[in-house]
Amino acid sequence: MVHIEEFVRRLSAIPESKFTLEDVLAFLRANPVDIATLSPYLYFSSEHYTRNLIHKTPLFELIAVCWDKGQKSVIHNHRDQKCWMAIPYGRLMVHNFTLIQKDVSKHFCDLKSSAQFELNPVSPVEVDPEEPIHQVLNLPSYDCRAVSLHVYSKPFDTCEVYDLKNKCYEDVPLVNTSEYGVLIIDIQAEKVSLV
Repeated sequence: MVHIEEFVRRLSAIPESKFTLEDVLAFLRANPVDIATLSPYLYFSSEHYTRNLIHKTPLFELIAVCWDKGQKSVIHNHRDQKCWMAIPYGRLMVHNFTLIQKDVSKHFCDLKSSAQFELNPVSPVEVDPEEPIHQVLNLPSYDCRAVSLHVYSKPFDTCEVYDLKNKCYEDVPLVNTSEYGVLIIDIQAEKVSLV
């Protein structure tokens, strides 16, 4: 297990030419983070999952996402960025979607449910660039909080959010709950140590 500060140091040492899907995924597999060292960055809210910025450079940003029991993301994309996810605590379900049709002028989209897989501490993943639309869920049946680490390259501040029922999408800004361990938005959030 790796201390989060050492994890950041090693991740920052990867040159841009090696910041590929395969190389960063191999890095995540070889460097599991010690959950105890993440406690300065972990804020949970009963209202919604939280996004907690740990480190940011022009090449990547590292976010800890805290999921209370039963919480889930909206269906979204990552703006053609590379993205990797690892789980230092708990487990999550990732549900991918295939884009069937999109009309930018009308914000229309038609999605089809695709692959689903579990994300757990021994199986970090990369977001499939061929199928980047997905939803992340902390299923009620898991009956446990979860923490996921997300590496985004390069950093971005908006994404597309999809509405399956109404077959539409919209651009939404991404907002961090905390940055570098400091709460920056006014929510009912609780700082938690999971050990």
